[in-house]
Amino acid sequence: MAGLIYSFLRNNEIMSTKNSLELEGGDDVCACCGIAAVDDIQLKICDGGCDLVKYCSDGCQALHEYEHAGACRKRKEELHDKKIFEQPDGSYLGECPICCLPLPIDKRKSTMMVCCCKVICNGCFHANQDRESKDKLKQRCVFCREPLPDKQDEADEYINKRLKKKDPVAMTYMGRMHADEEEYEKALEYYIKAADMGHADALHCLGALYYNGTGVEKDVKKAIPYLEKAAIGGQPGARIILANYEMNCGRERRAVEHIIINANLGCEESLQHVKTSYIRGICSKEDYAAALRGYQAAINEEKSAERQDAEVKRPKVIEGRKKRGLRCSEL
Repeated sequence: MAGLIYSFLRNNEIMSTKNSLELEGGDDVCACCGIAAVDDIQLKICDGGCDLVKYCSDGCQALHEYEHAGACRKRKEELHDKKIFEQPDGSYLGECPICCLPLPIDKRKSTMMVCCCKVICNGCFHANQDRESKDKLKQRCVFCREPLPDKQDEADEYINKRLKKKDPVAMTYMGRMHADEEEYEKALEYYIKAADMGHADALHCLGALYYNGTGVEKDVKKAIPYLEKAAIGGQPGARIILANYEMNCGRERRAVEHIIINANLGCEESLQHVKTSYIRGICSKEDYAAALRGYQAAINEEKSAERQDAEVKRPKVIEGRKKRGLRCSEL
């Protein structure tokens, strides 16, 4: 009995100390017992994932767990949302390694070089080709200077070399090739390897397979974490799926936030979704105007005379690739 009374009084003392410390705004004390971080006493942040409290020991954290659980869970959700809905500095594609301008989200406006797996804007690619043709030089990669493949077998050989070097771009490329052939088991294998390396496009592809149940058992709960990681990395396709998911769950405002972020990256499809949301009254006129300004700013950053010239030449280039037996997405 004496032990129970002592425990009760001790808990009341701890609660009183903790409440007074919270009122004083102290953050270098144990949230359970109130001991300060001095001398040899080291405090650690709650390992539940929040940044609200610190503890001096695992015992104090266990004792405080029941009381703190609700606030911890709520804070974790807030931190998660903050990370998800933070505007990325740019898309996962980054900049063209030659001209250093942002790569367009529209993949038709850039080319992946199979020799080095670098993505080059079509402006730089065609400018290099024009120079080499004019000087009667052998056509080479504008980045690594390897000869461009003349046949699909040569392109495949380049890709295999990149796979041996564990290049996530090559892995994602191979995943897409197998997915196009409906060889989903092999596609999944490549996607998982690249996703484990943090490659945003692979995370998107992996999440999309599980979300849609394409070649695998449909598992939305499994898909969402992959898609969220991809979205944080600036992958617009992942955000479109997440926006669709939020809309289906009746969380229209969250869906709009996703597509506004995409529009600010220069995604035309998402800008049209923002416009539709405005017409339907889901978002405000100010939201649509801001998205339109963000989209235009992103597009203006991507522009160059070389890229505009490349758009004119693109149909002939695609025709030339087909004649050489190359897939239109590669060189």
